[in-house]
Amino acid sequence: MGINLWNPSGHLSVLAILITALLLGMVHGITPDEHTWPITFSYSVGSYSSREGRKMGFLFSLAFTLQRAIASELAFFALSRFEFASRYGFEVYLIVGAVMWMSGMYILNRGKSWHLVDFGKEHDQQLPHGDHIEPRPIPRYMPLVHGFIAGWGIGAFAVIIYTVLAPGMPTAFVGWIPGAFFGIGTMIMQILLGGLFGAWMSRRRLPDAVRAYVARKMSGRTLAGGGIGFVVVALLGLLFPTLISHLAVITPLHIHNLHNLGVGFFLAVILLFSVATWAFWKSVREGLQLNERASIKGSA
Repeated sequence: MGINLWNPSGHLSVLAILITALLLGMVHGITPDEHTWPITFSYSVGSYSSREGRKMGFLFSLAFTLQRAIASELAFFALSRFEFASRYGFEVYLIVGAVMWMSGMYILNRGKSWHLVDFGKEHDQQLPHGDHIEPRPIPRYMPLVHGFIAGWGIGAFAVIIYTVLAPGMPTAFVGWIPGAFFGIGTMIMQILLGGLFGAWMSRRRLPDAVRAYVARKMSGRTLAGGGIGFVVVALLGLLFPTLISHLAVITPLHIHNLHNLGVGFFLAVILLFSVATWAFWKSVREGLQLNERASIKGSA
């Protein structure tokens, strides 16, 4: 039974289809991808623990798996042609970016009213609960909403699932399974990555009172800043679809997400980690300043 993750084709057995879908999902979950990494990273660093980071990765990929199962079933019935409209991917970017930005603003302002682009300021510079700065808990529905929306994005993996694997299933009753297996593969790796991102945040050498503050601020700023980047790229893509779609660097690696480094790689790696680096630096500086002022006030 030959498994070809690069370009599966021909008549595949059901077992080969399911194994291929699962392995493709794992590759999708571990390689830089605009539909997974930015969101999982942004939520996981806000959890400031490996356990909570794994939960964020699970919640995001759970909704993602549901979406892929639905789309896989639609593909079996040949109803998913709308998925491949030339500008559809940029419309998904627009929606995902808007949700990312709103989630970031929610976290930064603790669910209170907020201004349009004011993701760099803290309106409530208080140190509640004595000397501890507690972040606002991230509502569980946020990564779920993100996962379901992001799943509608189009890429090489989606094309393989919808045009090769799903149509290869024997009946409509099981047409959804390749998408579900792909989602499960993604889920496995996103849980691992979420745990790593959360563990990285928990191991920053910061005072306990500052670490929680930095985690919340970094998460909110990464979501808000990354969301703005998504929206800008989406608008450029809708206005100039041919130009933006053809901006890519080809590598010799025959691994999806690493062979054609296009706008998705830019969003997932360059933009995300640039925003995250700035957010971490700014949040640490603010947290240490607040902690110092609280210490001075407490000793006065």
